[in-house]
Amino acid sequence: MNISGFQKMTLLDFPGVVACTLFTSGCNFRCPFCHNASLVTHIDNSIRYSEEEVLEYLEKRKGVLDGVCITGGEPLLQGDIAEFLGKIKEMGYLIKLDTNGSFPEKLASLVEMGLLDYVAMDIKNSKEKYAETTGKADLDISAIEKSVSFLMSGKVDYEFRTTVVKELHSEEDIENIALWLKGAKKYFLQNFVDSGDLISENLSAVDSTVLCKMQQIARQFIVNTEIRGV
Repeated sequence: MNISGFQKMTLLDFPGVVACTLFTSGCNFRCPFCHNASLVTHIDNSIRYSEEEVLEYLEKRKGVLDGVCITGGEPLLQGDIAEFLGKIKEMGYLIKLDTNGSFPEKLASLVEMGLLDYVAMDIKNSKEKYAETTGKADLDISAIEKSVSFLMSGKVDYEFRTTVVKELHSEEDIENIALWLKGAKKYFLQNFVDSGDLISENLSAVDSTVLCKMQQIARQFIVNTEIRGV
């Protein structure tokens, strides 16, 4: 496992669970608004946390922490993720995975192995604008569609979420996303925030009134659509 970041406690990343967050490096997308560019386009290989270090910490924090979030980058690029998650599971922790949904078979395998308790999948944009928004002009979104269908089958608790960027997302895009995800359990809109560690520049958040309008549009198809981060 290439672990390049380690937040030792969070009350925000895993709904209802006191957790820590592990950040894996490497991603197959190049979303211009990505707020973790240091884990994608300019990885510092001098920053590494060993599995032993993480597992030792988790052993000591039993009874204080209840869960572990695995994010990135794209965690499903890690070839040994199943083995690592198995070790965490053996310690009694709940596990949440953040993913871009581009590896549906691996996602399904981890769920079927009982290694995931919650999945948060990023929905980058409407199908028509997916390639543009991921920075991959030749992107085939069939894998994304498979992951969406798998999560909506209800085999694991999940949420979908979209980071809304003024230059990339319109009200029509949000409507098209919501139509695609119609009937989903949970959908979150989160306004873009410039972390200072972006892949591209000259991006901005939408106005709060526009974000609320987008929420109302999405609620026509996904009742449990919420705004996160405000």
